Amino acid sequence: MTSSLDDDKAEDLAIIDLHGKSSIADYMVIANGRSDRHVGAIAEHLLRKVKDRGFGRAQVEGMGKRDWVLIDIGDVIVHLFRPEVREFYNLEKMWSIEMAEPGRAAL
Repeated sequence: MTSSLDDDKAEDLAIIDLHGKSSIADYMVIANGRSDRHVGAIAEHLLRKVKDRGFGRAQVEGMGKRDWVLIDIGDVIVHLFRPEVREFYNLEKMWSIEMAEPGRAAL
């Protein structure tokens, strides 16, 4: 999957290990495209490769606007952003914060 992103010149690739942090997936991959057209092209190519490799049908959100495209492949969730949208949402920071234990407030 990361080779597809590299081939399509995705920028600022980050891989976040979600083991022990969330049950939604094992990994989150975040990358930038230079424009909405670039984000859309990266997403379309990745979806084609996922399908060709037999990983089934991925769930996709955001292909209409292409500012932020989310591709849920099951164990891996891919977020493709325009740079300013990625900066605004800052998912890396959100997922790097240690979660408080149940019943205890985060400091």
